[in-house]
Amino acid sequence: MSKVALVYLDNYEIENVYNALKKGIDLVGGIEKFVNKDEKILIKPNLLKPRSPEYAVTTHPSVFEAMVKILKENDYKNISYGDSPGKGSTISVAKESGLYDIGEKYNIELKDFSQGNTVHNPENDFAKQFEIANAVTESDSIISISKMKTHQLTRITGAIKNIFGCVNGFNKGASHVKFSDGESFSKMLIDLVKTIKPKLNIMDGVVAMEGNGPGSGTPTKMNVLLISEDPIAIDIIFAKMVNLDRNYLPFIEYARKINYGTKEEDIEIVGDDFEKFINNDFDVVREPVGIGKFDKYKKFRRFILKKPYIVQKKCIRCKICVNACPLPDKAISFNEKENRISYDYSKCIRCYCCQEMCQSKAIEVKTPILNKILIR
Repeated sequence: MSKVALVYLDNYEIENVYNALKKGIDLVGGIEKFVNKDEKILIKPNLLKPRSPEYAVTTHPSVFEAMVKILKENDYKNISYGDSPGKGSTISVAKESGLYDIGEKYNIELKDFSQGNTVHNPENDFAKQFEIANAVTESDSIISISKMKTHQLTRITGAIKNIFGCVNGFNKGASHVKFSDGESFSKMLIDLVKTIKPKLNIMDGVVAMEGNGPGSGTPTKMNVLLISEDPIAIDIIFAKMVNLDRNYLPFIEYARKINYGTKEEDIEIVGDDFEKFINNDFDVVREPVGIGKFDKYKKFRRFILKKPYIVQKKCIRCKICVNACPLPDKAISFNEKENRISYDYSKCIRCYCCQEMCQSKAIEVKTPILNKILIR
């Protein structure tokens, strides 16, 4: 069985966050159960793109600081942090999100995630090699601090998806091309978790993101920290909190199929009462990932799958979305003559990288009519 600690927290005051996080870690065994004092410890927050904390795009600096304080007061000395952002450099996103100042305050090194090497894991069932940032491979233990958010490709992003940031630089985009549908991408995520093996997983759900996540959604209070050594167990509990059918989460189903991680019936919840964190109105896509049960219609895939589209009145023509498209032959382009962004849906692989990176919340996801008919 895996323990998942739930700790109520309704604000980001550092003392309150520290007390809540310390309580949660103690409930699952204490910090020394997970990391040794002579190890090189890398804290892996969610640094998706440059956004200040109130947007709920990145791990809140108070949760990051609380983790650092716990390590420091227990005489852990070799601590660093970092992530591979979807947009911008690690340092630029760390500064905008508020984590950089915390790192400077405690003399914690910010690692560069732009360079990496191939890591093989022949024991994996689906994806047997990854391009992993050197900062990750040079560390002994990973402490992951994810953000509770929705995601168009995988429905939710949390403890499992946070590990995708261990893939360095442009290789994240290449992974979207290689694993272009929700099912294969989700299988890859589980094999990546098996390769990285984070020692401790924390989810910042004090203020989560619902709706058009993971970068353009709406902040919403969930008032919770989740702590566990098992990232799969954390995401199962997250889905359960928002009443999301776990059959819609292929990474959970794949983990169950290969008998990796903890099954829902074997999770022990400790700490505060689970019932106080239920939010049945949480705005998340409540449909299967990809074509799902409509496999026989695969040749009509592009007419069935949801697609990103531009809300032109919100678009500021920054072209970040164009650069975010991982395809060599871009599925999204800027028409100089018409002064507008447009898609070629015959090329689009529905990875939603453009929607993730949009700074002006101008990209939303539309459900085709055929999809609506089949779902009914």
